[in-house]
Amino acid sequence: MTVLTATVLGGITLGGGKGSVSKAAAGTLIVLLVTNGLTTLSVRGGFNRMVLASILLVAAVIDIRWLKNRTRIISKVYVAPTYHRLPAPPPTEIGKGGPFEQNDKLRDVSLIGLGRIEAPEDVILDRHDNLYAGSRHGDIIRFFPPDYEKMEVYAHIGGQPLGMAFDRKDNLYCCIGGMGLYRITPDRKIEKATDETNRSIYSVNDDSRLRLADDLDIADDGRIFFSEATVRYEMHEWPVDGLEARGNGRIVCYDPRTNTTRTVLRGLKFPNGICIASDGQSILFAETFGCSIKRYWFDGPKQGAVEVVMDNLPGFPDNINLASDGNYWLAIVGMRSPALDLAWRMPGFRRRMGKRLPVDEWLFPNINTGCVVKFNERGDILESHWDIKSINHPMITSMREHRGYLYLGGISNNRIGKYKLENADPNFVQYDKRWGKPA
Repeated sequence: MTVLTATVLGGITLGGGKGSVSKAAAGTLIVLLVTNGLTTLSVRGGFNRMVLASILLVAAVIDIRWLKNRTRIISKVYVAPTYHRLPAPPPTEIGKGGPFEQNDKLRDVSLIGLGRIEAPEDVILDRHDNLYAGSRHGDIIRFFPPDYEKMEVYAHIGGQPLGMAFDRKDNLYCCIGGMGLYRITPDRKIEKATDETNRSIYSVNDDSRLRLADDLDIADDGRIFFSEATVRYEMHEWPVDGLEARGNGRIVCYDPRTNTTRTVLRGLKFPNGICIASDGQSILFAETFGCSIKRYWFDGPKQGAVEVVMDNLPGFPDNINLASDGNYWLAIVGMRSPALDLAWRMPGFRRRMGKRLPVDEWLFPNINTGCVVKFNERGDILESHWDIKSINHPMITSMREHRGYLYLGGISNNRIGKYKLENADPNFVQYDKRWGKPA
């Protein structure tokens, strides 16, 4: 009875999975204070046990009710929507013209791993043409060339594998939702790179733990820049972050030479895709809920500066990766809607929506339809690729160009797409271009 009471009072849930030694110690201290106080008052031993049983019963009821109504309680007392205004989006309809005009270029996408992989949020290829993708089961799956029919579990990490990148030594770095940044060595050894960063004494919520490490890229000197979409919510709570539409995200830098992790940019609206720019001194990153692409200088004469590259996109940008011609590919994971654009200008309405409606009835960003565009560092759209019937590849969160093909990933898909590009370099291998061919 004493142990159970101390455990529950310490905030360790009866359902398991959450708790810590310090919480258990705090609960034990409370129980000792109660029992010693009753002993000092000369209360009978039987009454002592009755008091502990009553405390345990009340604590257990509160614990069960909290687990059952956690989302509803949080939406009432913690969620704080803010004013977020976006201008009218550019047109995408056929016949309207413009760089985002819909087409059917992705109609002939061939499919890899159909029904054999789930939630491949990012896809990546190594120097030997092997194709890697994450799975919602916590695995990184490797497909073998040339036809990518044969597959294997390359590494089992747990969590949801998201953005990936190779370093000079062919270590595969991967952002894991809810866990942090991990590294898989060429001999398939799994190592934790980092799962926390600097603490802030000004934040009620502890923002040192990495809640939603999202996408990454690696600078020439080995530093790894990655996005954390939100410091307030867990991965499965991303709709709540969309409801708030405030700057809960940040860009983080991990330096493997010193094994240090620090925040370099704060106050971002669901930052996502990261790509090292051509100058080697800046990164391009996507603000998904800001519908924009920005540039941040981490080195050079402009160090610390941020500028807008593309603003007012018609949808929500996701991963960014290098193209063979020196430009960049961008995945747009879903299209904006007039209803959500209007609701983002009405924080009071969204607050009431969060209190009165279940999550599945909220207005939140659509991630069911998307496209891929190519852009340059001036922010000009050079190409756009759509599957207007959303049959072959209905949702796109990432893409990689490799040897004349574009490989497509989607966190809600059960396949990887492969699309033949016109006039692309058939010898382009991203990490040969970045790090040079191995000797």
